[in-house]
Amino acid sequence: MTPWTLLDSAQAPGNGGMLRLYRRGEEFSIRVGRCELMNSRAHGSEDALAELACGRLAKRQRPRLLIGGLGMGYTLAAALRALGGESRVDVAELVPAVVAWNRGPLADLAGNPLRDDRVTLREVDVAAILRTEQCSYDAILLDVDNGPEGLTRRGNDWLYGLDGLNAAFAALRTRGVLAIWSGGPDPAFTQRLRKVGFDVDEARVRGHAGRGGARYVIWIASRGT
Repeated sequence: MTPWTLLDSAQAPGNGGMLRLYRRGEEFSIRVGRCELMNSRAHGSEDALAELACGRLAKRQRPRLLIGGLGMGYTLAAALRALGGESRVDVAELVPAVVAWNRGPLADLAGNPLRDDRVTLREVDVAAILRTEQCSYDAILLDVDNGPEGLTRRGNDWLYGLDGLNAAFAALRTRGVLAIWSGGPDPAFTQRLRKVGFDVDEARVRGHAGRGGARYVIWIASRGT
């Protein structure tokens, strides 16, 4: 079997460990230690995050989205496919190396979505945006760390606590959607979403769309008024 080749590494902010980008043939992997965060051959759940959220926006004119976490670009690409030409997508990515990888060795995996004119890249923590925006977005998509049970940054806990969820609720427009990817279920998190005021649905999705693979959870939390 072809061995993995280390292409680059970068320190995750906040003592979150070392992110490492590997390649094996046409396959790419981003890892922290021995934990694989994402793999280019299993992005069905990342696609589903965007598809499920954008499916709730079918009748919106000029929808505006915020995506927290660039990853390998698959969620962004899926959102752009689902949205019309008048849409706008802000992408928040805290790690400069991840942006560089998406403009370099990973660029062609998802069709180089960062080049789309509808995209604005912001190299900041998505939490900083949520703390300042009010009624700004029709949908907010979060694929940060491993979901509510984070692996790489303790600071990500704010996003999934009541303060972060209240900030996300405030940043959404009427009938806006908060979609959150997670490595697994978390009943307590579902209750927090409802406590903030969201109507909540949960979807179980596969890493390989329609073809098996690991199971993941996506919460679709809708704001009413």
